[in-house]
Amino acid sequence: MELKEKSCIPCEGGVDPLTKAEVSDYLGKLKVGWKTADFKKIHKNYPFKDFKQAMDFANKVANIAESENHHPDMCVHYGSVDMEISTHAIGGLSENDFILAAKIDDIS
Repeated sequence: MELKEKSCIPCEGGVDPLTKAEVSDYLGKLKVGWKTADFKKIHKNYPFKDFKQAMDFANKVANIAESENHHPDMCVHYGSVDMEISTHAIGGLSENDFILAAKIDDIS
């Protein structure tokens, strides 16, 4: 099953974050552009023509995040949206982060 077809599972902690090898494997399942600097969060920049397009995208992401109950950090600029995802409860990355990233890529 593809990541975008899965659903996020609530995480309240008590599990280990993904290993560097697991993070690298999951990154290979996403569209180009996702990166990690510390293997604790993933980030991507989405460019747009103008602020309205950036806000429309951010609002679509907000709807996905609410339905998955997993929320990214977003920074909206005039012509882009910076996205950062991690699982705060475990201080690192979980499969949920990659599920959310795949769903976001699907609307971009």
